[in-house]
Amino acid sequence: MSGVFGVVAKEECAKTLFYGIDYHSHMGTEYAGMAVLGRSFTRRIHDISQGQFKSKFFDDYKVMHGDKGIGVISDHDEQPIYVHSKFGQFCIVTVGIIENKDVIAKKLFKKGISFSEATGSSVNSSELVAKLISQSDNLIDGIQSIFNEIEGSCSLLLLNEDGIYVARDKFGYTPLAIGKKRDAWAVTSETSAFTNLGFEIEKFVAPGEIILINNQGMIAKHAAFDKSQICTFLWIYTGFPSSKYENINVEIVRERCGRAMAKKDKDIKADMVCGIPDSGIAHALGYAMESGVPYRRPLVKYTPGYGRSYTPSTQETRDLIATMKLIPVEDIIKDSKIVICEDSIVRGTQLKNFTVKKLHNAGVKEVHVRPACPPLMFPCKFCLSTRSINELAARKAIKSLEGKDIDDVSEYLDTSSEKYRKMVEWIRKDLEVTTLRFQTIDDMVKAIGLPKEKLCLYCWTGECPKKT
Repeated sequence: MSGVFGVVAKEECAKTLFYGIDYHSHMGTEYAGMAVLGRSFTRRIHDISQGQFKSKFFDDYKVMHGDKGIGVISDHDEQPIYVHSKFGQFCIVTVGIIENKDVIAKKLFKKGISFSEATGSSVNSSELVAKLISQSDNLIDGIQSIFNEIEGSCSLLLLNEDGIYVARDKFGYTPLAIGKKRDAWAVTSETSAFTNLGFEIEKFVAPGEIILINNQGMIAKHAAFDKSQICTFLWIYTGFPSSKYENINVEIVRERCGRAMAKKDKDIKADMVCGIPDSGIAHALGYAMESGVPYRRPLVKYTPGYGRSYTPSTQETRDLIATMKLIPVEDIIKDSKIVICEDSIVRGTQLKNFTVKKLHNAGVKEVHVRPACPPLMFPCKFCLSTRSINELAARKAIKSLEGKDIDDVSEYLDTSSEKYRKMVEWIRKDLEVTTLRFQTIDDMVKAIGLPKEKLCLYCWTGECPKKT
């Protein structure tokens, strides 16, 4: 998952842009970039895999001058991309996954179109989008062609002399919100970026909607589509606690998830409940409020600088972060029965090797793990999160139980089935914990408060919305 931010101001915008992008640092770990338009474009891109956004861009933004700009924290591609096209000059940032990227690139190659940017051996997704847009008769038709051409998802901000064109992907997997204050308009992936910068939420951009923001305000350019499939994982894990998507706050949803898990745990006698920092904390607080079990911190995170162990692209980096960031408080842990609330179990290796192991080494008596979502069964097709089906803890369990990989996992999706029970038990034993109970899809959906059909549940069900 990446995060984008853009601002149009009456005067200089770079400082607001700088801090607005920085409030998306929890969304990606690979690259970051910002582009500002004044008399001309100025653009900066840095690798942030070994350093924080602020330290990389602190000197850059001070020499970037203009009244409008866009930026990104990216989990994969170097952005923003600059293009000099038949529509004039523009810069673009994107969020999402284009699953058929290589197929589209081959079509463009046949037309004689070249690419100057690359991510590994593949073309840069944002440059691909920019080149696709440039094939159309106008910008709006070009952006619409993205919705029709790609498989996966793509939301974008496009900056030119008109202002910032804001487009949310066709099914709304990735969120965008527009905000306003007295002398500026802004657009963001995370509404938490607005609060300290003085913006009030003006609008949650709808799926497929295209809006131009400039000093005159918001100008509708394309109406919304009638389907919505926003990523459920935003509330469970990815999003910042103070953010809202579709006007529903992240922290509140996580507390509800924790309460739902506690209601099904009447047989557990624990001394404390804790959350794995940071996203597991609110789940644990909800559990504590519902159960009456005190919330304590047997595991503490050492500074925000270690970031998330889930988002880096390599297992080596994920393991290093997981090893270093959590420090056990042995005097709290020893001889205690602990409920651990976690946002999810994806691969299971980090929870087992770098969390549960620390608890056992510190003398824990019982460990009861409560993930706030069901077992993940399918790699994400719409955002860069889970990357391979063989990585998933649930799939490892199924392969072990079946003796081979299987395509039809429907019985393992049924929480009342014997196969589901055996899968969970296999994961419990692998994690070396006392008990393991996953959140159900129905309780997770209820905690969010949107109709089930408006949520993307692909990671758990393997079901995609039908194309229109």
